[in-house]
Amino acid sequence: MEAQGGEDAAPSGRGRLDVLSVAGLALGLVAILGGSILKGSGLAALWNGAAFVIVIVGTFAATLLHVRLETFKHAMKMLAWIFQPPPHDPAEAITKIVNWSQVARKEGLLGLESMAEEETDAFMQKGLQLLVDGSEPETLRSILEVDIGSREDYDTRGAKVFESMGIYAPTLGIIGAVLGLMAVMQNLADPSKLGAGIAAAFTATIYGIASANLFFLPVAAKLKTAVAEGTTYREMLVEGMVSIAQGENPRNIETKLKGYTSAG
Repeated sequence: MEAQGGEDAAPSGRGRLDVLSVAGLALGLVAILGGSILKGSGLAALWNGAAFVIVIVGTFAATLLHVRLETFKHAMKMLAWIFQPPPHDPAEAITKIVNWSQVARKEGLLGLESMAEEETDAFMQKGLQLLVDGSEPETLRSILEVDIGSREDYDTRGAKVFESMGIYAPTLGIIGAVLGLMAVMQNLADPSKLGAGIAAAFTATIYGIASANLFFLPVAAKLKTAVAEGTTYREMLVEGMVSIAQGENPRNIETKLKGYTSAG
């Protein structure tokens, strides 16, 4: 399954910048940094090297134990999707499919051969080639649905890497806080160190909870949405190409496929 969803299957471009992701990250930083300042703690209180090592490095360590290397590498590549999701233009795809159906009705399925050679999208190209080869509609559907399922599974596992990080980070934050309090307990004879020690201990908790709820879990959710959108897009393509194989009227094909975009 890993190989079927590999790097070659990745989209060849990026969509428009997702301003909500940019705004969300910015507001998240404002919430933590601004909150610290407004509470009188200051920015310096948010930095603690030991807490960073325990929580952030520990979270990555746990994740590396959890997943396979290829899945982790794919997840890191998918991270860019929160700013620029894979480009899917349903309207353009519908126009293409309707054009293909018109060519198929006039020239037969072999008339699509030149279009298959020119198509840059690997999934579309595969579908067109199956049409040119005269595949039965249900055969075409079953072959392409295997590709869809494989790609969806691969991308979903990549998104779940960040979900796992969101689960591990708060727990490691608690571990960091406990370790910090253990250090404080060792200095009970010196009351001047207690306040700073307790504050440093709870910094680990902030790292864990904040990174999980303001980054890891939202990123996982956004990536899952991108994966679902990609799956729906490819399902629309399959429906269109199966309709061509069945010899449906181009106008009916267009009307059917527009149903996939009505919710948008």
